[in-house]
Amino acid sequence: MQFKHFLKFNDFCRDEYEYLFERARWIKKEFKQYRQYWPLNDRTLAMIFDKNSTRTRLSFEAGMHQLGGAAIYLSTRDTQLGRGEPVEDAARVISRMVDLIMIRTYQHDTIKRFAENSRVPVINGLTDEYHPCQIMSDIFTYIECRGSIEEKTVAWIGDSNNMCNTWLQAAEIFNFQVHVSTPPGYDINPERIGLNGTAHYEIYTNPREAVKSADLVTTDVWTSMGFEEEMEQRKNDFAAFCVNKEMMSLAKSDALFMHCLPAHRGEEVSAEVLDGPQSVVWDEAENRLHTQKALMEYLLLGKINTGI
Repeated sequence: MQFKHFLKFNDFCRDEYEYLFERARWIKKEFKQYRQYWPLNDRTLAMIFDKNSTRTRLSFEAGMHQLGGAAIYLSTRDTQLGRGEPVEDAARVISRMVDLIMIRTYQHDTIKRFAENSRVPVINGLTDEYHPCQIMSDIFTYIECRGSIEEKTVAWIGDSNNMCNTWLQAAEIFNFQVHVSTPPGYDINPERIGLNGTAHYEIYTNPREAVKSADLVTTDVWTSMGFEEEMEQRKNDFAAFCVNKEMMSLAKSDALFMHCLPAHRGEEVSAEVLDGPQSVVWDEAENRLHTQKALMEYLLLGKINTGI
């Protein structure tokens, strides 16, 4: 049986994303009008968590329920994965009992090894290197608010983390520019990201230069999970990288602000920006639900015509 995994943003092509966004629009509309749609009746999603989560767990669990299926939460602290069972063995067993698997873990190699031994599609709910579900939701949200993201400018301010990496992959697929501004020592690694060239991003040492004329300004926490021991050092290193009202004023007047959440008001973003009129962070969070429903439907059923 042929099936696809969704481990990195560039595992899918633009045509597939265009399809997913059309499905997400239709699925969201049905949900808002309280119309039942259960294409995944009697299907089961296993959700494996190595990292704490709010939005990822809730969006996948609620999404699978709304599509008529069931979701099972598995923490590595409560399973044999947390007691040294090889990832390969866990994949061979779990994938025989469910239809779809979502994993939120640390090293990307872990999810790659799991997928290589799985009999069903595997979705990356987040790794240290990539966060494809979030960027899929972010681009869908931008399109809802402003139309096509093609040839637009996205300013990434902060750490060269999994979000930054995935934005850079998305830029190649959707043909937009990313202005990346990170403190010294936190630079991007193009080889790790798997970029084809430098045509879709520029590096800025000054974050205020990066946001000039941007259509979208986005950031993330300065200290991701797994890097807590660096927290105090990072607060010092990133002190000039807070997205505040003055910085946002340098972007286009209709620029949007995004953050994958949770956010630390007064650190990577000011409360005035996060809660301000340009912020669409709550829309991003909600759209995780609908874009991931479209994703799960696609991975299990392929392309269908309902509602399109």
